[in-house]
Amino acid sequence: MGEQHTAKFPQEVIDEYAALGVDLAALFSAGHLGTRMGVEIVEASADRVVGTMPVEGNTQPYGLLHGGASAVLAETLGSVGAMLHGGAAKLAVGVDLNCTHHRAARSGLVTGVATPVHRGRSTATYEIAITDENGKRVCTARLTCMLRDVRPDDAQHVPAAG
Repeated sequence: MGEQHTAKFPQEVIDEYAALGVDLAALFSAGHLGTRMGVEIVEASADRVVGTMPVEGNTQPYGLLHGGASAVLAETLGSVGAMLHGGAAKLAVGVDLNCTHHRAARSGLVTGVATPVHRGRSTATYEIAITDENGKRVCTARLTCMLRDVRPDDAQHVPAAG
């Protein structure tokens, strides 16, 4: 759990970031929070990002998947899509997240699929559908990210290939 290197990235993305010496798996991972929650990104492109998260360990006191856990999965997947859309010259920063919780999940894995609603020069918006193992929708989320130019001081926060 927490292994992010299994994500499938388009070859042009791998080449672009490798040329910059950036660790692609770390850059487009679930991050520290997502890793603690068991989020795994299994497919990633600007057109579609897919990830999973276990319900176990991410529940509220009634034993149901915590709404905040769904929000973490949604923001992770939408952010990865926005970063892939923006390319190496842009950073994606979440500015709006909306989640509607439709039904409870008590066990197993939930799967999120992020697809673009809008991909512009300065913003990207993704819809994220989160379903349970039976394909029933648990949550629908929408994330808008601002795409800003990479600054020289951002380099200290970008994982280096190593």
